[in-house]
Amino acid sequence: MAASVPARSLLGSARAVAERTPVERNRYVDFLRAVSILAVVIGHWLVITPWVSADGVFHGDHLLTRSELGRWLTWLFQVMPVFFAVGGFANAVSWDSATKRGTPYGDWLVARLRRLVLPALPLLALWAGFAIATWSGVMGPMLVEVTSLGALSPLWFLAVYVAVVALVPLTRKAWLRFGVWSFWAPVLATVVVDIAAFGFGVTWLRWINYAFVWPAVHQLGYLWRDGRLGGARSSAPYAIGGLGVALVAVLLLDYPVAMIGVPGADVSNSAPPTVAMLALGIGQFGILLAAERPMRRWLDKVGPWTATVLVNGMIMTLFVWHYTVMVVPVVADAAWLDGFGMRLEPDTGPWWATRPLWIAVLVILMALFAPLVGRFERPGGRDPTSTGKTRPIAGTVLACAGFAGVALVGVSTTPDLSWVALALPAIGMGVAGAMGRAGRSML
Repeated sequence: MAASVPARSLLGSARAVAERTPVERNRYVDFLRAVSILAVVIGHWLVITPWVSADGVFHGDHLLTRSELGRWLTWLFQVMPVFFAVGGFANAVSWDSATKRGTPYGDWLVARLRRLVLPALPLLALWAGFAIATWSGVMGPMLVEVTSLGALSPLWFLAVYVAVVALVPLTRKAWLRFGVWSFWAPVLATVVVDIAAFGFGVTWLRWINYAFVWPAVHQLGYLWRDGRLGGARSSAPYAIGGLGVALVAVLLLDYPVAMIGVPGADVSNSAPPTVAMLALGIGQFGILLAAERPMRRWLDKVGPWTATVLVNGMIMTLFVWHYTVMVVPVVADAAWLDGFGMRLEPDTGPWWATRPLWIAVLVILMALFAPLVGRFERPGGRDPTSTGKTRPIAGTVLACAGFAGVALVGVSTTPDLSWVALALPAIGMGVAGAMGRAGRSML
């Protein structure tokens, strides 16, 4: 494996890629992908509120248990729907291109798995190491189990997104045959599920919405790719309608205001996703696409486009590692530095005043750390030989199951099923034949 890439080299590589970018590329796609992941990262750094009280007790609090304003702010920071919609555009371009070239589905899927799954494997290995370290008494069992649950919880996204990517040939075919109805069908299915769950008490049915909400938003990317969305005129109905339905849902139909899970709440809009989450995503995407034309002109400039390329070149690294980059230093500070810098109670005036400094410190830590593990997102070497369809599909199922497992339960400090879940993504990559090193660019 190649050595880690210094930050200066990453910037130089990003600028070189930016200068070679074809003029016909829709740079707004890459920009929205970068912004959505950065919003998720900053949102997590804000809502997770570790602090040490005057009596020296460490508290791993959550902002949304205290702040009503914070719950409304999730409407800005919960942008996973935007990532799925942008993914629909990018996956349509990629799959259409692969089809024209005659690239087999298995080879196409393996390439996507490498980009999405490989960056998470070192993270899982690190937390497995922390769990093993508890045997020698280096770390406390409760500390590992609690912090791993937070650090690995964002991997739910990979479990769902990788599955959606694997289904692209089917969803793309549905779009080409049924057009916009391939979007409205899962939207209507989501409404039916919520009516059954909340209106008739069939609450277990809510979990099926994972199969409707995120594929529906992904189909929005197909609408954009094929010219049915983009610009203020075509996007306004989606923006107004989506935000309007989301507001009705939370103000009149008792859906939660927060668009992420709130500890202790009976209902979450995100796990499983609800009509409110779907409506917000549609509204967000409509607003963003209304600004497409001026934003594409702005992205023709070297500076903004180079920054976009830089973030996209390490986008999965930022996503899978950002929580750990926050949690590990915080725990070390509380354990060995008496909670230095964490003595402010969350959701107070002084606490909010120091949030820019808090974010700046974490950005610096992430900037120092990302080049060390970013190589797993930009591996080099030869493409592995074709593996057919069966192995990549089986590997995808194993990887998704592993990500879902660790996102739900974290890591236990004694061998159990959570250890199996930790290993499944790596096993899945091996089964898929995706461990071979390949990579071409930062985009």
